[in-house]
Amino acid sequence: MPGGRLTQEDRRLIATWLKDGLGYAEIGRRLGRPTSTISREVARNSGQAGYRAEEATRVTGERARRGKPQPRAVPVVENGYGRDPEAVRAFETEFAEMIVATGLPRMTARLLACLSVSDNGVLSAAELAQRLQVSPASISNAVAYLESQAMLRRERDGRRERYVIDEEMPQRVWNESVRSNQEWVRVSRRGAEVLGTSTPAGARMDDLSRFHARINEIMLDDRVAVFAGDALTVLAALLHAGRALSVSALADALGWSLDRVAAALLVVEEHPHIAGPVRVDCRGGEYRAVPLVERLTVGQLAALGC
Repeated sequence: MPGGRLTQEDRRLIATWLKDGLGYAEIGRRLGRPTSTISREVARNSGQAGYRAEEATRVTGERARRGKPQPRAVPVVENGYGRDPEAVRAFETEFAEMIVATGLPRMTARLLACLSVSDNGVLSAAELAQRLQVSPASISNAVAYLESQAMLRRERDGRRERYVIDEEMPQRVWNESVRSNQEWVRVSRRGAEVLGTSTPAGARMDDLSRFHARINEIMLDDRVAVFAGDALTVLAALLHAGRALSVSALADALGWSLDRVAAALLVVEEHPHIAGPVRVDCRGGEYRAVPLVERLTVGQLAALGC
């Protein structure tokens, strides 16, 4: 039946039609099967004399009796936090499947999930290969793609190359997404000019450029959502320090780049609702967290001894 297993009669017809010179697509159409089913059947069950129905049935039966090979168990990675390793491994698989559903290839998704659930976010090619039970060579394509999307970075550890997911990854991905979307705007706008907006193709390109331009506006307006966490961390650092600090001093204390600190401070300045009852003053290149005492009445200030 269409969609079920191939029968002996199906295989006899395939063999006959192959001898008649029919292609896989036509054979599939006649049997009511996908072309891929026919091509896979012929590729897997052809012998030195070509495809024969009896031989294909015999080989398929032997393969079924042997059963499917059991997948190798993924090594359980121990940790020093008292977590259940099996639960962590199960979550890693769930996380990878979610990433696959967004459109990434499975190997790429597995690598990203593996790095994401490691506590330090740093693994070498050999460690990834051992953890994922694949060859080191199969790691390279996934790494190249993730690096092109700013989802990881490479670093050298002596002669070894390691792959890193750090705290700045969300900001890098966001910036790359903005840049990519701006390229859509630029190229589709150019297409509208070349094709002419009075033509169907040109109008389509013009609509596409406007669509991505709007997306770009929304992304830039919502960038505060990406940097809000950093902004709160910088505010906490300034409040804890109780004194004015420069961008470089904050970067050293937090272990961040100068750009990351500057971006967080900019969000605090441009979006005061993030800071709540605190504002940041800048004098002489140094920043200080100051409570918004104007939110308190005179009576409240007096009761607080201010």
